[in-house]
Amino acid sequence: MDRTRFFIRVSAIYALIGAFMGSHMAGGGGYQLTAVHAHILVVGWLSLFAFGMYYKMFSIPKNSKLSKVHVWTSFFGVLGLTTGMWLYFTKPFGGGMETFNTVFFIVGGTILLIAFVVFAIMAFVHGKFISED
Repeated sequence: MDRTRFFIRVSAIYALIGAFMGSHMAGGGGYQLTAVHAHILVVGWLSLFAFGMYYKMFSIPKNSKLSKVHVWTSFFGVLGLTTGMWLYFTKPFGGGMETFNTVFFIVGGTILLIAFVVFAIMAFVHGKFISED
């Protein structure tokens, strides 16, 4: 799998969703989903884009287990956190789903936190590949 292409493409989707949400909120005058909008843009667009650039700029081995864990925890963490936030704040399926919505939100955020921890570990484990040369 091309990690750079994957991250850039997924970040582009989050950028579109975030921009559409912001436009819709501004046009409608309702800012109830500002936190969801911000998280879609920050963790969905910016973080995934930055991760894509990291893999493009530095020769992190493609067979790195840390890299594989990082890619998939990032993907599912962002998806879980942003979808969970949306479910939590909008309650699209009515009452009775509060526990599910909250757990979805928390699990997504926890997976994303693991992705950032793995990224930090990877920056040190593969530090010899991170250079200005």
